[in-house]
Amino acid sequence: MQTPNAARQAAVNIGDKERMLSALAGSLLLYATAKKNTINTLLLLGGGYLLYRAVTGHCAVRAALPDRWTAHGADVKVRAQVVVNKPRDEVYAFWRHLENLPLFMKHLENIDELDAKTSAWKMRIPGGAGDIRWEATIVKEEKGSELSWHSVPGAAIDNTGKINFSDTPGHGTRIDAMIAYRTLPGAIGERMGQLLTPAFQSRVEQDIHNFKHYMENAGVAGV
Repeated sequence: MQTPNAARQAAVNIGDKERMLSALAGSLLLYATAKKNTINTLLLLGGGYLLYRAVTGHCAVRAALPDRWTAHGADVKVRAQVVVNKPRDEVYAFWRHLENLPLFMKHLENIDELDAKTSAWKMRIPGGAGDIRWEATIVKEEKGSELSWHSVPGAAIDNTGKINFSDTPGHGTRIDAMIAYRTLPGAIGERMGQLLTPAFQSRVEQDIHNFKHYMENAGVAGV
């Protein structure tokens, strides 16, 4: 029979470094929420989860993952659908210029298009822990209908994106988006494991929905 102390030890599935980073990131999220005039539920939940993770040393997400993920990396896969009241050609053209993505995807800091297919990506790590950079290439392009990309072999993180565009009644555009991140084995992958949390997944999903507001309210002048 397992003793209470053994049960508590078995529940600890993250290291001291991860716990410290979780405590820092959680505190920063809650501090940012406290400074706002309105309550941000996602920030509160994310901050609370990270502090729980730091205090208990237990990551419920990691515990629920198959052994192959805990041993070799973690992943986040987001699927979202949004309808934008803009013509499909205009919406597709904006997405195709990948350098526009950080305008509404706040988890991304910068994207530079190196040529017609290849781009350099930069993503900030919450809590001031630095950034992660990689290159991606367009793997499928059907003008006005689909845009897909994937990180190149040897990249620091495995990143995939697939965006489908279709017409809606009233001359709008429906976007079906899938964006995924997966860490890879090694020191960088271990560092990135601190990022791929439920709070980060919610952030990416919110970023996709932010596209509607950006296109309909900010416009695309100068793109």
